[in-house]
Amino acid sequence: SATAKAEGHLQMPLLLVRSGDLRAAVAVDQVVGSREIVVKSGGPQLLSIPGIFGATIMGDGRVVVILDVVPLVRRFVTAPREAAPVVSAVEQRGVPLVMVVDDSVTMRKVTGRVLERHSFEVATAKDGLDALERMADFVPDLMLLDIEMPRMDGYELATAMKADPRLRNVPIIMITSRTGEKHRQRAMDLGVERYLGKPYQEAELMRNVFELLGVENTGDGNLQ
Repeated sequence: SATAKAEGHLQMPLLLVRSGDLRAAVAVDQVVGSREIVVKSGGPQLLSIPGIFGATIMGDGRVVVILDVVPLVRRFVTAPREAAPVVSAVEQRGVPLVMVVDDSVTMRKVTGRVLERHSFEVATAKDGLDALERMADFVPDLMLLDIEMPRMDGYELATAMKADPRLRNVPIIMITSRTGEKHRQRAMDLGVERYLGKPYQEAELMRNVFELLGVENTGDGNLQ
């Protein structure tokens, strides 16, 4: 506006963000124009930080981190203005939330239905990066995790979660077609709690879910 441009008024460049129903203006230091870049993965340590999409190397050799602005803005909007312990938020959840991370839409649907039949709340993600982005808004009570996935596999996601104070206490059950002992041992070395083969037996899966969550299956679809 003419008033904002008047002498003596501070002008601040804004980045306008739009995604679905989200509309936001993000203040930035400066706008330097568009660049053609090659996006590189920053590894599980960097990608465990919410809002980090990757990194690139500029022409002069500088490494520049690439932000994923939408989840950053959503996290700010949904975050309580006074910080509260994550544990208290989990304790206030009436029904345990289980996240299913698998690149197979069939596995996500089938496993999700099994969990819902036992009265669990279900969230899904198609790979590790998708899971990290979704967990910027919540911390699940338990994760069912595949290994072979694009962008970020199960090993990388488990590593990122165990390095994050916010996520490291989420129990992980790996469900994978990699049934060899070396794969199982690698998962256990990362801190994964249970390791099941595909195709899994529903009774075995649910026994492990109930044990890790410390809840009792009443047999009638309700939890105690």
